[in-house]
Amino acid sequence: MISGGLSIHKLLAGMRKYGASDLHIKVGTPPVYRVGGILKVLGTEGLTDDEADHLLDPIVPEKLRSKYDVDGDLDFATHDDEGDRYRVSMYRAGGHVNAAIRRVKAEIPSYADLHLPDVYGQIVSKTNEGLVLIVGTTGSGKSSTLAAMIEHINSTEACNIITVEDPVEYRFKPKKSIISQREIGIDVPDFPSALRHVVRQDPDVILIGELRDQETVMAAIQAAETGHLVFATLHTADTMQAFARMLEFFPREQHAFIRGSLSNTLRAICAQRLLPTVEEFEVRVVPATEVLLNTPIVVERIRDGQEADIPSIINASIHEGMRSTIKSLAELVNKGWVSARVAMAYAPNRDALDSELKGVEVKASTLVTRGKA
Repeated sequence: MISGGLSIHKLLAGMRKYGASDLHIKVGTPPVYRVGGILKVLGTEGLTDDEADHLLDPIVPEKLRSKYDVDGDLDFATHDDEGDRYRVSMYRAGGHVNAAIRRVKAEIPSYADLHLPDVYGQIVSKTNEGLVLIVGTTGSGKSSTLAAMIEHINSTEACNIITVEDPVEYRFKPKKSIISQREIGIDVPDFPSALRHVVRQDPDVILIGELRDQETVMAAIQAAETGHLVFATLHTADTMQAFARMLEFFPREQHAFIRGSLSNTLRAICAQRLLPTVEEFEVRVVPATEVLLNTPIVVERIRDGQEADIPSIINASIHEGMRSTIKSLAELVNKGWVSARVAMAYAPNRDALDSELKGVEVKASTLVTRGKA
């Protein structure tokens, strides 16, 4: 796939050419692209120790090189002449450089581009303070969804937006809003340092790239409590796990306090996972989504530690804008975007999805019969 001498710039250009979302660099194997969710090995020789150790040299920020030498891990972003950005996770394994590189397209996506449900836009439009969490596993599209939300605000409201990211992925251009994007390791040493001062910088909207420890969770809650709109990501598979994950950062004696704060500040949790589409569809992946809105009954359950009731609340509250993963999967199948086989593979409860799909089929056949009559 890549001809001529191997270079990191050629490999990055190849990601754009072949529509790859990720590039993996490992000693002893050829570079590997992920295209449409599938790993594809380049038709080259395996990388030697020396090639792997120096392949990334042209793009590693000089001021961060020493951090990798000491820690064996480094996250940073780079860009190419076409405007695309690349999130690089560089790590030592077996004494040599390995890397996972995620391509971030230059264009900031819209909700329509990402095939997100209307409720995502409604959350941003109806919320001027509080905490909005976007959760999902690695590679579930959290960064793209956050970018769409921030761009929506940027295009429609006069706000001061401050982001703290590791690394900065999408670059925003001020429209109605003004935006400052701070990158860990470049503009500020770490998340706690940035978040200790962020509320003094007169923000209306704060984006925290990831809630990764007690300090970042507490900073997000406190900023939301003081009248700011706070967006953040969390690595959990669904909405219910988000609560357990945040509580894990705190000693048990503080859990009641954190629950009380979350019940007051939380506005929404949006969970998502990306599914491969049918071959003829316009894009390779689409999100299955789960949305929890902080209604009065949800406030009560969070405060009382009854998160186990959340899935049933979501299922019973579709009319309020909440969405269950099962409903979302059935919707994707009904639209013809995802095959039933793929939906079943991703379903948290296959029996529930099977029942939902049968319900969809019955409704469809009823409509056809009525039409003929």
